[in-house]
This record gives sequence, C-alpha cells and structure tokens, in this order.
Amino acid sequence: MDIQEYFARISYQGSHNKPDLATMSDIFQHHIQAVPFENLSIHCGESIELDLEATYNKIVRKKRGGWCMENNYLLSWVLKTLGYDVTFLGAKVYVPELNTYADEIDHLLLQVELDGKSYIVDGGFGMAYQLWQPMELISGTDQPQTPGVFRFQEENGTWYLEKVKRKQCVLNQSTSTSQNVENEVCRRVYLFTLQPRDIEEFRGCNAHLQTAPDSLFVTKSICSLQTADGIRALVGWKLTEMKYNYRDNMDLVEIRIIADEEMEKTLKEKFNITLDKKFVPVNTSRLSLF
Repeated sequence: MDIQEYFARISYQGSHNKPDLATMSDIFQHHIQAVPFENLSIHCGESIELDLEATYNKIVRKKRGGWCMENNYLLSWVLKTLGYDVTFLGAKVYVPELNTYADEIDHLLLQVELDGKSYIVDGGFGMAYQLWQPMELISGTDQPQTPGVFRFQEENGTWYLEKVKRKQCVLNQSTSTSQNVENEVCRRVYLFTLQPRDIEEFRGCNAHLQTAPDSLFVTKSICSLQTADGIRALVGWKLTEMKYNYRDNMDLVEIRIIADEEMEKTLKEKFNITLDKKFVPVNTSRLSLF
C-alpha cells in the first residue's frame, strides 16, 4: 500500500507535510468525490472483506468504491500514515420509516484529535447525508456545509448527528418517496458514543449487512458519488442526480430509470466503475435514502 498511489486515485495534488485541519479536509473532499459509496459487490456475487489490503486493492487499484467499513477503514490508514490521531467509533443508523435507530452498531466512523479539538470524519455514509467536511465534535452548534446544515446533539454521553433538509424541486416526480419523508425538515442520521472501537468489533456487522434478508444492502443495490455541486446515485434502476442549493434553500433533483442494457455504461460514465462480474440491480425495500 502506497500513499502516493492513493493520492493518484483521488486526484489529490496538495500538500500533506503537515497534519492540520486544512489538509485533512482537502483530502477528505477529494476522497468523497472520487470514491463512490457502493455495495455492488453484494449484487455481483462477491463478498466484502473487512481487510485493509483487500480494501486498498479494491478502491485504489480496481477503482471501485465501498461502504462505511471500507471507506473509513481506508481513510483511517491514510490519516494515520500522515500523522493524524485516529480512533474508530461505532454508530447506529436512524431508520426513518421505523422512526428508530438500529438495535446494534451498523456503521463505522472516525474520530480525529487535532490541536486540542475532536473531529468526526465520515467518508462512508453516502447518498444525501454524506458529510463534505470533517465536523467538530461540539453539541448544539449548526455546522453548515454544501449538502445542508449538520449538527451534533449530545445527551448523557450519546451523540446524535442530524441534518437540516432543504426543499426539493423534483423535475420528474417519483412516486416511490413516502410523504412523511418528503415533509421532513430535519433528518436524524445516526447516534454514537465516544467509546473507542477495534476493527475486529465490526466483523459481525460486516457479515450480517451483506447476508441478512432484511438488510438494506441486500434489498437495494446502491452506488452514490458526491460531485462538485451535488450528488448522483444509482439505487436499483433509478438514477438520481441532485444539485445542492441551486436556488435559495432548494435542491434540484432529476430522476430517470436506467434500462438493464444501459447499466454498464451508466456505472462507467457516472461513477467511473467497471465491474468484473455480472451485476444484478435490486430495489425491493421501501426505505428512503434521500
């Protein structure tokens, strides 16, 4: 594994001599715009390994993406290599349709200590709730970013991440978005504690999420990538392209359905992904990702 090879993968040409916030934020921004959040391996008959070298080969050399445990595991290696103080944390993701959080930890994120402050670095959430910059770990303070206003709320040692949503102008309205989700003003994203975790603690979660019949990642094929001004996402056969804040407090959304014969071309042109095995799109879950 070579840090310069990783930098080439994410097209990063900036300085990395000093482990400061500006450098970390710049590398992070390049990562999320180059490396998709995706679970396509599950729908190609491949297994997702919780192994750093396997993840490096997949993302850096094969130019694939990955889910939280791949993206953030790789980012932890990058940041540690550059001299940052990094700790694994575990989160429980909010399920809006059920109005509850996951029962068990199902998300890996990073805590970085820097100049006496703590930051949350999470390059593996994807979709419209992907952070665009590291967030300072402070409670009750709005932290505006391009995707929207994020904030943490802390209660008795439990931290909650939420995002204030903008209105959406949908050019060709989809009927698959439930009304309660459309009317949300603020979306809870996940909760976590500051208990340090070991990567071994995520092995069960990594296996469960790619095999359990009711897992979101089994019931939906997902590929999303942050762009210069928004996000594009392929969920099942539905390609959604969103432009953030295209006019005051409103995101522009365009949706179209991709035919099976267009899949390979779409993955290459929109996400720079070429798959080794036959991809079978899936979208049998009603859970909303926007």
